[in-house]
Amino acid sequence: MRWESLMSELGRPAADFTLPDPSGTLHTPGEIRGPRGLLVAFICNHCPYVLHIIDGFSSLASELAPLGIGTVAISSNDVDAHPEDGPAFMAEYARVHAFRFPYLFDESQSVAKAYDAACTPDLFLYDADLRLFYRGRFDASRPKTPHTDPIAVTAPGADLRQAARRLLNGDPPPPDQRPSMGCSMKWKPGNEPPWA
Repeated sequence: MRWESLMSELGRPAADFTLPDPSGTLHTPGEIRGPRGLLVAFICNHCPYVLHIIDGFSSLASELAPLGIGTVAISSNDVDAHPEDGPAFMAEYARVHAFRFPYLFDESQSVAKAYDAACTPDLFLYDADLRLFYRGRFDASRPKTPHTDPIAVTAPGADLRQAARRLLNGDPPPPDQRPSMGCSMKWKPGNEPPWA
C-alpha cells in the first residue's frame, strides 16, 4: 500500500539505538554520525520506491561522507511476511548497491517507531547536534510504471541534495519540505503504531 512520511517536527533530537548489521556487528548513531550530521534512511530490499532511488541514494551518501555527514540505512519490515527484507538478504543488497554505510536490522521495529518512520523510503537528515534538519522525499521522481515506459525515470535526489547543501553551508532548513512517498512499513501483527 502507498504511504507518505509523517513529517516529524524539525529540531527533534535523533533517537538513540543499538542495531546489528547482517554480520551481527552492533552500531549506534554516535559511531555512525559525521562531524556535520547524520542521515538516517528507513528502507527495505523489495519496495519499488526504494529500488527506484537506491543507487542515487547510495551515491549521494558516498558524496556526503567526506563532507562530514554519516549515513545509516535501517530495515524494519516484518520479515515473517517479507523474508526478502531480512538479514539473510541485506548484505547482498548492500553489496549490489555499493553501500559504504551500515545497513542495520530493526527486528523489534522499535527504532522505526522512535523515528516515526511510516514508509519506505523514509529519510531523516540531522545536523551536527543530531537535531532534525530535513525529513521528506529524496526528490520528485517516482518509480517507472507501465505508463512511463519507455521513458527513462531517474532519481537525482534534488530535495535531499538541497537540504544537505543548506546544512553544510550553515543555512536554515529548506522551507518547503515535502513528504516521502513509498510502500507502507510492514508492521508485525499487533505491533502497529497509532499512525499505521
